Amino acid sequence: MLQLLRKDPRFFLAAILVGLALRLLFVLHFPAVVDDSRLYADIAMNWLQYGMYGITDSGHVMPTLSRLPGYPAFLAAIFAVFGWSNFRAVLLVQVAFDLATCFVTADLARRVFSERVAKAAFMLAALCPFLANYSAAALTETLEVFFTALALDFAVCGLAPIKDDGRPGSNLPWWGCGFSIGACILLRPDGGILLATVAGYLLYLLLRALFGKKSSASISLVRIVRAGTIFAISALVPLIPWTLRNLHTLHRFEPLAPRYANDSDEPLMPGFNRWTKTWIAEYVSVQEIYWNVPGDAIDVTRLPRRAFDSEAQRQETAQLFAAYNSDHDVPLELDARFAALAKARIHAAPLRYYVWLPVERIADMWLRPRTELLPSDPRWWEFNDEHGWLAISIIFGMVNLVYVAAAIVGFLRARIFPAAGLLSFFLLLRSLFLGTLENPEPRYTLECYPVVIVLATVLFIGKSHGTYRKPA
Repeated sequence: MLQLLRKDPRFFLAAILVGLALRLLFVLHFPAVVDDSRLYADIAMNWLQYGMYGITDSGHVMPTLSRLPGYPAFLAAIFAVFGWSNFRAVLLVQVAFDLATCFVTADLARRVFSERVAKAAFMLAALCPFLANYSAAALTETLEVFFTALALDFAVCGLAPIKDDGRPGSNLPWWGCGFSIGACILLRPDGGILLATVAGYLLYLLLRALFGKKSSASISLVRIVRAGTIFAISALVPLIPWTLRNLHTLHRFEPLAPRYANDSDEPLMPGFNRWTKTWIAEYVSVQEIYWNVPGDAIDVTRLPRRAFDSEAQRQETAQLFAAYNSDHDVPLELDARFAALAKARIHAAPLRYYVWLPVERIADMWLRPRTELLPSDPRWWEFNDEHGWLAISIIFGMVNLVYVAAAIVGFLRARIFPAAGLLSFFLLLRSLFLGTLENPEPRYTLECYPVVIVLATVLFIGKSHGTYRKPA
């Protein structure tokens, strides 16, 4: 990648300046410091001041395992240098990470296709408004995207063909891949999807080496086993201190974080969550219903038609909402009633619950306008927002469709290219996982955007590059 930078420094300088300007626009005019940001900051400051990884509860610091330590550690480092709760510094450092993601994405495209494609990938990443928007949000996404792209780049490097002398390449890429995935997991539990992706792909290569007919199968077998061992050790070792801390401090074996990011003394609502999954399919319902429980009132008229199978069920749901709105809490008895309603709905339409709704949630996360951090109305399709913000929603939606459509066309056009299995397996596995969530948030597909951009750059390959093989 350094060689490519030296070949065309003006192009990369111009692209960096454009990308920087776009990100600073969001930082200066649309900085996002949300409730999760403040929770992360609270943990970071308690960690710095009292040496305890905990949250402030009624004036007391209590140990917590509701959030993994990656992002609080990042915030603590920034606060220690630039001052308490200096979110402006946090966002500016994230801008630097996001610009670094552009370089990593370009290097991934270079390894998979060619140097010409790498330049296109860099520009698409630098101009991507969705990556830029989240660099201005005090959330885990920017760092998660960076380490995801870095892990994939290392993996593709490690999967490069055996050298001409028959010796396998360096083990360093697999150390880098593993530690990058470890960083992803320490930021968010769903970073484990990337671990499963690389492990699954190496397992596939191992089986092909064992049962294939190629003469080099024995060499490939040794190489794959070594790569898998290094990769697994380096990915899992970073989780050991966190796991031991949870065992020692909270007496719980928890190598990640709880499914619903709750502490041990916080009540769960399995019945309500299961009922939610029997109808939720779009982000607007997350904002209007899911995030409001418990604590805020919810409006039954905001439920879509698919939330009811009959008029009797509509009335029963209205009664449950009325019971909840009386004290804005979900006690065990009320949660059991939600669970019974969910069971009846699943029994009546199992395909809807297990197939159609997950597909709709996946489609919503991939295709809706990514304006959730902006003041735009999430119900943009009703066309009753302010004209300016309505235009932004439509433009963002069209830009997102262009990126996704270009990636699909690029994948179909390339058909077979280096690391095709790894990259497509990552997109598939992450999408399937996201379909199981009750809260379809578009930001959860953002980690896929480096791959989306790489696939989209196939459109910049000329006919003379029809084999799509990287030049020697």
